[in-house]
Amino acid sequence: MAGDDVEPSADGVDGATVADPSATGSPGGALAGVPRGVVILLGAAAAVVVVVGMYAGSWLLGPLLLALVIVIAVSPLQTWLRRVGWPAWAATLSLVVVIYGTLLVLTAFLVASVSQLSALLAQNEAKAQQLVASLTAALAKLGVDPTQARNTAGSADLSKLAASLGSLLSGLGSLLSSLVFILALLLFLTAESSGTARRMAMIADERPHMIAALDGFVRGTRNYLVVTAVFGGIVAVLDGIALWIMGIPLVLLWAVLAFITNFIPNIGFIIGLVPPALLALLTGGWQLALAVVVVYCVLNMVIQSLIQPRFIGDSVGLSATVTFLALLFWAWVLGPLGALLAIPVTLLVKAVLVDSDPRARWVEALLGADPPKPKTEKPKRARHIGNGHRPTAEDSVTPPRT
Repeated sequence: MAGDDVEPSADGVDGATVADPSATGSPGGALAGVPRGVVILLGAAAAVVVVVGMYAGSWLLGPLLLALVIVIAVSPLQTWLRRVGWPAWAATLSLVVVIYGTLLVLTAFLVASVSQLSALLAQNEAKAQQLVASLTAALAKLGVDPTQARNTAGSADLSKLAASLGSLLSGLGSLLSSLVFILALLLFLTAESSGTARRMAMIADERPHMIAALDGFVRGTRNYLVVTAVFGGIVAVLDGIALWIMGIPLVLLWAVLAFITNFIPNIGFIIGLVPPALLALLTGGWQLALAVVVVYCVLNMVIQSLIQPRFIGDSVGLSATVTFLALLFWAWVLGPLGALLAIPVTLLVKAVLVDSDPRARWVEALLGADPPKPKTEKPKRARHIGNGHRPTAEDSVTPPRT
């Protein structure tokens, strides 16, 4: 008989199989019996190793994440083209043209703008020297040592603005051009992965929470990009109009810079403020520079610091404190790209570590902008009359049928 072939298990129970706690995902698992403090230390050590690895590989990880975010942002175009009847190759080709065309136009615009800025600063080099001399004299009057005053004023030489800004924008252009291979790889892999839906369905049978978490990451990233782009466009238009009224040169460049820096949470407008304010100081004096600072602070602080965070918090589920800490952390790990990608990368980490694990959902109460409301209790049905209980008005009310 089949029952005669059953051998005693290792636990001494005939025919019984004991599930492995680690396989079921129980809290005990493979670390059952290990003190919680040791588990926390092991987790912290593993996190440090991962962060150090990301820091060492930031030269590749940053562009790769940027390429991923760009593909996520523009992939709805490919989906729409397929839905209206375009063949797969035509939809993919149109996506490549849109991305590469945007990068080429942005790079050409930055190169032309830097060239104009360099020529403008060269024309005002004499005025820049006068400002440096005035600053040196003002520091000397305040009791600063003349040598130290000259060094301090020399470090603020506005003629160095073109070289610094030019190197920054040139670095951005080279970074965008270096992404061509990575973007092409991601795009063609996406185009050739015709069985992605079936693979995701197979994974969903075993890990449904992971699929839901990744879908939430994609939706959150797109919502963040849309909200940030909308507010960035508003800020760019308002700043451009204000700078044009004040007569600041290269208005279009500063408007584009305001749009790009809007993707840097909390402190982006300060980065976009510095170049036009310094140029205003060089061309129109401290009064014009002060006017630029006041306009940027009024417009950008109201829009970016008061209005925009509310929409971003509702769209991605992250509080303002978390976004600021994420900005500092990812800027340190990935460099300047980390500041631009702080929110999407945080959403990706949250999807993998929190949203995919039902036991870690409590972390959302700490990360979210607005904690979820507690579940309301269902209305109690009328109590039975009896056992000395006197009927009341509440007892006569019956709950509505659902």
